[in-house]
Amino acid sequence: MQATTQLIHSIPVDPLTGAISVPIYQTSTFVQDAPGVNKGYDYARTGNPTRATLEGLVAQLEGGSTGVAFASGLAAIDAVVKLLQSGDEIIACDDIYGGAFRLFEQVYKKFGITVHYVDTSNPEAVFQALTPKTRLIWIETPTNPTLKITDIRAVSKIAKAHKAGGSDGRVLLCVDNTFATPALQQPLLLGADLVVHSGTKYLGGHSDLIAGLVVTADAELGQQVKFLQNASGAILGPFDSWLLIRGIETLHLRIRQHSASARAIAAFLEGHPVVDKVYYPGLPTHPGHLVAAGQSKGFGGIVSFSLKEDSIEAATAFVTSTELFKLAESLGGIKSLVSHPAQMTHKTIPAEKRRAAGVVDGLIRLSTGLEDTEDLIADLRQALDRLELKAEKAEKKEEKVYA
Repeated sequence: MQATTQLIHSIPVDPLTGAISVPIYQTSTFVQDAPGVNKGYDYARTGNPTRATLEGLVAQLEGGSTGVAFASGLAAIDAVVKLLQSGDEIIACDDIYGGAFRLFEQVYKKFGITVHYVDTSNPEAVFQALTPKTRLIWIETPTNPTLKITDIRAVSKIAKAHKAGGSDGRVLLCVDNTFATPALQQPLLLGADLVVHSGTKYLGGHSDLIAGLVVTADAELGQQVKFLQNASGAILGPFDSWLLIRGIETLHLRIRQHSASARAIAAFLEGHPVVDKVYYPGLPTHPGHLVAAGQSKGFGGIVSFSLKEDSIEAATAFVTSTELFKLAESLGGIKSLVSHPAQMTHKTIPAEKRRAAGVVDGLIRLSTGLEDTEDLIADLRQALDRLELKAEKAEKKEEKVYA
């Protein structure tokens, strides 16, 4: 059975009424037959039937044992970090999502957890960064926003061969799979211990909810995350759980179109005179192309590129002149979005560190939606042509001054 067919028919029909859509159990508590005797649920923070359906669905999509749904992607990341204790260390990708960086550096650092940032696309760099205190390796692949590719199998082997000083000696490997989604990539089947998602993005797919997910490879680790979900309380509500289920139903279809448009857009950008570099794993020129092809079924819907004029001013001029690409935070929805990481998603990262990781001032990130590819390219062309015209005028003006 193909993945799309299996997904659609794994969403249960309501046994009570026959409803083909999962019911929204909008309740805070459940009546019990006797103290501690119930129908599987007692309080909605601990468990809710709508959320449970979502959690089982995502676990199946990722090929894992346990899915756990949270109120946001950062709440999901927070739960994973809570598996650690004071004195533990994390190895993380150097061009990490700004929200994760803020959480690591401004929250958990003061609790005694240290993070070392390396280029995880180089497995040797990961190996060299290991210490007896390493407890977690954190990777995004592709990364946000420079779309670096990390070899999950290679890093998994490094993690499993290393013995940490923690209680069980394990070095956990967690993969942020938000950009690729399980429609393209299943990190748990490649050796990861945990997968996290911002369900806000491709899984929801319609820019109408905030959600986070953690999926674990083994049940024991899954129970630890579920304990933290209940103890900390950052749960996903039933209505948002239902919205996320509805979005996931069309995930595979949407990803195909997102990816097809992104590939065409990347090829177009490579040929435009004001564009410096194009970052898209589907291009043969991308340094991680072969690794991505070996661990993913496709290359996704995100394209990043840098302008030859590496400045905040040029990038701002571009992102404010597109028409179909709407300037906004987030990604993965049906409408195309454009963002300027230096001023938006990665603004909490110090400028020097941000630039060293490749997130330069002239870098722009595109999230291709479901509009016709030709229309999206036309929109980008007119915005880039404006920059080219502006540069030509500035050059002529400068020549007159020197004349």
